[in-house]
Order: sequence, then C-alpha cells, then structure tokens
Amino acid sequence: MYGLLRALLFRLDPERAHHVAVGSLARLSATSVGRRMLHAGFGARVEAPAQVLGLTFPNRIGLAAGFDKDATAWRGFAAMGFGHVEVGTITPLGQPGNPKPRVFRLPEDRAVINRMGFPGEGMAFAAARLQGPKPPGLVLGVNFGKNKDTPLEDAAADYLAVMNELAQYADYLVVNVSSPNTPGLRKLQTGARLEALLQALVARRDVLRAELGTGAGPLPLLVKLAPDLSDADLDDALEAIDHAGIDGIIATNTTLDRAGLRSPAKRESGGLSGAPLSERATRVVGEIYRRTGGKRPIIAVGGIMDVDDALRKIDAGAALVQIYTGLIYGGPGLVGRVARGLADSDV
Repeated sequence: MYGLLRALLFRLDPERAHHVAVGSLARLSATSVGRRMLHAGFGARVEAPAQVLGLTFPNRIGLAAGFDKDATAWRGFAAMGFGHVEVGTITPLGQPGNPKPRVFRLPEDRAVINRMGFPGEGMAFAAARLQGPKPPGLVLGVNFGKNKDTPLEDAAADYLAVMNELAQYADYLVVNVSSPNTPGLRKLQTGARLEALLQALVARRDVLRAELGTGAGPLPLLVKLAPDLSDADLDDALEAIDHAGIDGIIATNTTLDRAGLRSPAKRESGGLSGAPLSERATRVVGEIYRRTGGKRPIIAVGGIMDVDDALRKIDAGAALVQIYTGLIYGGPGLVGRVARGLADSDV
C-alpha cells in the first residue's frame, strides 16, 4: 500500500509532499478517533523498554528532528509506533528558511538533499502545540537552534530563549550546532565557542529542572554532531562536551560529502541524508563510543533504511536510533520492522 502512496507523493515537489504528509498526519492525530485509526493502521507499538539518559524509552526507535519542525504532528508519529519523537529544529523567532527549491530527492541513491535553513514558526507557535497530555509512554525530545540572522557571538541567547520556553514540555533537549544549512552554524561545533555555549545551557538547564520540580524528570541535554568533523575537531567537540557535563550525543546530522552518488541532483548544495550516509554515520558513532569510553549515551541517526542498518548502529555503540529519510523511502511500516528487529536481537 505504501508503494502506491509513495508513487503519488513522489509526483509532488519534495517539500510539498512533506507538507502534505505531515499536515495530513497532524489533522488525523488531532482527535482520539484519528489516533486510534493510526494505531490500528500501523499496528501496536513494539514494547521493548530501554533505560537511557535516565528515561524509559518504550522501544529503541525514534523520529529524527526535521520531520516535525513545528511540533504539529508529534502525537500522530507516536501513534505510528515510535518510542520517541524529536521535534524541531525550533528557533526563537519564526523565519522562512532558505530560498526554494531547497529539498531534492535522489531515488537512485535512496537519499535526500536539503538546504532548508531552519524554516519554522518559532518557539511560541511550537509551545502552543506541545501543550496538553502526551501519549502514554512516549519520550518527547525538543531540538533547538539559533535564528539565521543572529550573530554567532549572540547565539547563546537564542539557545537559552528556546530552552526557557520549551523545557517544560520536553523529556530531553538537543542542541543543534551541526546543520550545514545555516551560515556559520558549524563554527559553534568545536573549541572554546562550543564549550562556552554548552556550559551556559547546562547551567540554565539545571535551574529549570529545579524550578519545574521532580515531576519534570532528569531533562537530559544532548548535542547533535555532524558526520564531517575531522579527527581533531571531533576530539575538540568531545572535550567540550565532557567539560560542560552534557548528558548525551546525537550522531549524526546530514553530510556535505557526495562520494559515490549517481543521481544528477547530487550537484545541489545542502545536507545529504539517506542510504549513502549510513556507513559514514556508523563509523562516527563507533569513533564517539571509542573516544568517550561509552560514558555518554549515543542516539544514532543517518542512513537507517532497514533493520540491519539499525543493528549496525547499535553494534557500533548507539543506545537508540532515529530515522528520517528511511521513513520517506520505506514508509510507516519501517517503524515496526526496526523496533521488532531490535527487540528480537536482544540488544
């Protein structure tokens, strides 16, 4: 059935198809009847609990940031069987993002290139959609970044603003300093800049956790890293993460590498996701695990197109996995397949 739906969606511009899919899911999940329909259509969520970051995840598969940018459809994704959903990237103010077209399918490579640039309605809009009860057991992550026009020297204020606004709704928070589509953002990813930013965020997170009370849970803070860091830059980033006391790492964001691609769309600028990223992302997960001695949980994302891809990430040292482009090519059924595969493997 998804093969037919995908054929129809692939007739649309990629960004238009995305809005149609997410918008339809948002409308369907707005009512209890719609959520029950989604649950019935995609099967029950696989229950294989995992204790990670001080939280109980119903299973090890989550939705990566970027799919539900404005937190409009997260309850629908929960009904599809995800154990955790990460919304965002959310910025303080709404912004249009980069000029269109800015999303490109590479079907020959089972990949996508995007140069979105954090388009969205901003933190107040997201807050309104995060209010209300969460689906039972779901772990909700909030991924946040800076506005495009905010200078790097003022970036901390943007990150702190979103944290202050949205921490009350989140089970965990993710600092996005690794998107290739916001000019200069990756300069925040290493060295003294990263450590100063993370120290400020950890300090504020600790205050918010106390203010929100014990019911808020541990509120872990993670950093999302790029797959394109040199060995030296990766060491710098991990040192800053260690010094700041960050709780976990998401590896990886999209890549700028184009090696081995067949599609003519490979000439487009932006971040590449999907199957061609899989090996590189797995290697980065393994390097992070080795260099940190496994001290900080890793959530792996990048090129997870089937159960075997997910298992390789777990074998490399990841505690959890997330999908994005795999959902576009494999459909909603991929969620249950990966969750069951991980549960059956007894990882």
